[in-house]
Amino acid sequence: MSDRRGRLIVLSGIPGTGKSALAESIGQALDTPVFSVDPIEAALLASGIEHGFASGLAAYNVCLTLADRELLKRHGAIVDAVNGVEPAKEMWRRLATAHRVPLIVIECVCSDLGHHRSRLAHRSRGLGLPEPTWRDVERRRAEWVPWREPVLVVDAMEPLELGEQRALAWIRRQERQRSKRGRRKAK
Repeated sequence: MSDRRGRLIVLSGIPGTGKSALAESIGQALDTPVFSVDPIEAALLASGIEHGFASGLAAYNVCLTLADRELLKRHGAIVDAVNGVEPAKEMWRRLATAHRVPLIVIECVCSDLGHHRSRLAHRSRGLGLPEPTWRDVERRRAEWVPWREPVLVVDAMEPLELGEQRALAWIRRQERQRSKRGRRKAK
């Protein structure tokens, strides 16, 4: 059953917290495309672009363009990226506002630092992109800016199926609340 309503779902969190697995799971459940920064950046690197800030920014911009195209068709889009700093968060706010769709934020965490380190140490996604180190994670955590929007926090220590159930319930709840606000404004 297709559920591709116009909505922008953004998965956010430092590397190794299960964003991609949860994004894919939600995308499948909602029949909504997932645009993930890491595979896009890997493709840019494979094309000869040097790894660094510019390749990461380009990958975010490609995700932005792809999500914009889906939203123009009144379909939904799911974005899978760290989204740790304000410029990244603002990018998605502007996109949702431009299309008059809800911005639904899900933040992935891993509450067990030992498990988180282990996840990173044993991770090999085969993307051709350097895997983040624990030092990279600590740097991202130090520069993290909280979202201003309501956020559902999903912990990687929970089973993926539970995270998916909670995320789908959160998406429905956020859409109901937006619908109620819209009806009140129309009165």
